[in-house]
Amino acid sequence: MQFIRVQFYFVALLFVSILQAQSKKYTIHTVAFYNFENLFDTINDPTTHDDEWTPDGAQHWTKEKYEQKLKNLSRVLSEIGTPENPNAPTLIGGSEIENRGVLEDLVKEPKLQKLDYGIIHFDSPDKRGIDVALLYQKKYFKPTSYSNIPLYLYKNNAIVKEEKKEEIDDDLEIKTENKNRIFTRDQLLITGFLEDEEIHIIVNHWPSRSGGEKKSSPFREAAGNLNRRIIDSLQRINPNAKVITMGDLNDGPFNRTVKVALGAKAKKSEVPEFGVFNPFEEMANKGMGTIAFRDSWDIFDQIIITESLIQPDFSSFKYWKAGIFNKPFLVQTSGQYKGYPLRHSLTEVGFSDHFPVYIYLIKEKQL
Repeated sequence: MQFIRVQFYFVALLFVSILQAQSKKYTIHTVAFYNFENLFDTINDPTTHDDEWTPDGAQHWTKEKYEQKLKNLSRVLSEIGTPENPNAPTLIGGSEIENRGVLEDLVKEPKLQKLDYGIIHFDSPDKRGIDVALLYQKKYFKPTSYSNIPLYLYKNNAIVKEEKKEEIDDDLEIKTENKNRIFTRDQLLITGFLEDEEIHIIVNHWPSRSGGEKKSSPFREAAGNLNRRIIDSLQRINPNAKVITMGDLNDGPFNRTVKVALGAKAKKSEVPEFGVFNPFEEMANKGMGTIAFRDSWDIFDQIIITESLIQPDFSSFKYWKAGIFNKPFLVQTSGQYKGYPLRHSLTEVGFSDHFPVYIYLIKEKQL
């Protein structure tokens, strides 16, 4: 009889626990990053190397192709993170963007227009004229400040200085340093409120592997060091600062740029106070990828978050899980590059040579 009573209490307790778990509801937001791969308009800009992406250029980049590219990208952006979150991403970091105009065209696409995306963009000194930017749903995110932080790189000396732009005498720099400077993308820092919580976002496109991975690694390590210093400065102001750094890093989760310069950890349990967590390292361990080269996959596109976003208390927005958006319509189905991301060719307007990545932030709703 006593056993039956104890068993009844256990079943009742279990039932109550299940009911409580089922009664919990969460607010969810998707945060995404996508390398748009050569999102150029058709107009020749005499100040950049964009000649290839004009009607008379090597890509025969016509108005019709440009409009198809916008349509393709809008489809991807509207679907990232579904079905777990039926709403399109609240925050979208992007790279390989020619100018603000192409973003204005993009957010006017029918699949995105109703979402009312705002745009944060600065022109970078990159010689091809490609930049990074952030799109945000105005309904959920309110930016309070944003700035572009330049990365100063020089030939034969990977990093001489990393200073705020306003501290540089531009005229002096042009006269004495342009011959040795390697121009690359700025790092875009945005601070704002996701609903009622302050969030910091850094959007990156680190230096390429031009000249070889090993030779060019110091430049990306410099980018990682700059990124780490930005995070440190935010944490000095607020030790609990929630920082999301995302981008095409041109390196995978195992490279020194990410593991040492940025200090990213693969396991939550290994992340120290003020450290950063990289959920994409585990995916790389499983052979997943966002970009392929010679049948070898790597994850150049990553979203890395501070320790403040992986704490187990969901009374405020915290990280839930991450993913690579690689739906079948984004994959090449035939030919030499079967299985690769479906990119643009002379005969077909594709999507990108990268797959997008995303994370979910969730917060328990107060009943």
